Amino acid sequence: MYRNPIQTGALALLLFVAAAPCVGQSPELRFGETVPRDVREMYDRGLRYLAESQEEDGGWSGGQQGPGVDGLCVVAFLASGEDPNFGIYSNQIRKGLRKIIQSQDANTGYMGPSMYHHGFGMLALAEAYGAVDDRNLWQAGDADAKRSIGEALELAVRLAITSQKKNPLGAWRYSPEASDADTSVSGSILVGLLAARNAGIEVPDESIDRAISYFKSMTADSGQVAYAGGIGGLNESLARISIATLVFAVGRRHDLTQYAAAKTYLTQHLDASGGHYKEYTLYYQAQALFQGDAETWDKWNKLLIRKLKAEQRENGSFDGSFGTPVATSMSLLALALNYRFLPIYER
Repeated sequence: MYRNPIQTGALALLLFVAAAPCVGQSPELRFGETVPRDVREMYDRGLRYLAESQEEDGGWSGGQQGPGVDGLCVVAFLASGEDPNFGIYSNQIRKGLRKIIQSQDANTGYMGPSMYHHGFGMLALAEAYGAVDDRNLWQAGDADAKRSIGEALELAVRLAITSQKKNPLGAWRYSPEASDADTSVSGSILVGLLAARNAGIEVPDESIDRAISYFKSMTADSGQVAYAGGIGGLNESLARISIATLVFAVGRRHDLTQYAAAKTYLTQHLDASGGHYKEYTLYYQAQALFQGDAETWDKWNKLLIRKLKAEQRENGSFDGSFGTPVATSMSLLALALNYRFLPIYER
């Protein structure tokens, strides 16, 4: 199924809560004063690095690797507003999508080696669905894995929902068969499901509601968010607090006391460090602030631009705990709120 890419934006979030795609923002918004010059220059250098470092099979290596990493890199290209079918990075986008789909188990829909990878891979498929023309996706000799983006996305959604149904907590952890859960993995899956729903894929309300209930149970009155095993032994994690703030916002649960608490904690601790997971924290923090408090995001974004400008390497890449492709794609996606091109970056 092919839809004009300018029509695939939705009046939803960083992700997605409409049952069908709506009209998005024009790519012209990425030019002129709307997007700061420093952001355009940093983003362009980062994309050139990702394009040059992409392997022949469509993936990226150098630290963590797999469909989740490939998915983050693909979304970074899509978020720039370049035409995904005829733009300068259209070939890199198609190669990355082929790699993600080829990594998927055709029977179960799983994109391993962990549910982290499955979540970020699902996000990439959802953002590409309707924007990337399937007629140009596959090459001669690819017949064995020639699923459309929509077919692969539906399989991925089915796996996530089946996994959740088996889980007594109504959420997710590293394995599709896991009986426990954590807020980090669950955040990646829930965002992917909301993106799929926004793209027009059927995702039951029950699945979203159970996942939101899990996040409610993991959010303390202080706004801090636990990792796993309940809210005992809390420690400050801006990443987890940002994830919870984001999923409450994009799930349209602004009335929840847990949402108010998490958002307040986040906006009052903007100077806290992401520590070992800095790029992961910035990736979620940018989205959570953008969705939750526009004025605070605007101020924080100016500091983010300055910070990342100082950290970007000459070749356009960023350094991080999980390897250069992850650090580069997540850093670019933290900046991509300035473009607001994809449905995931719209309020």
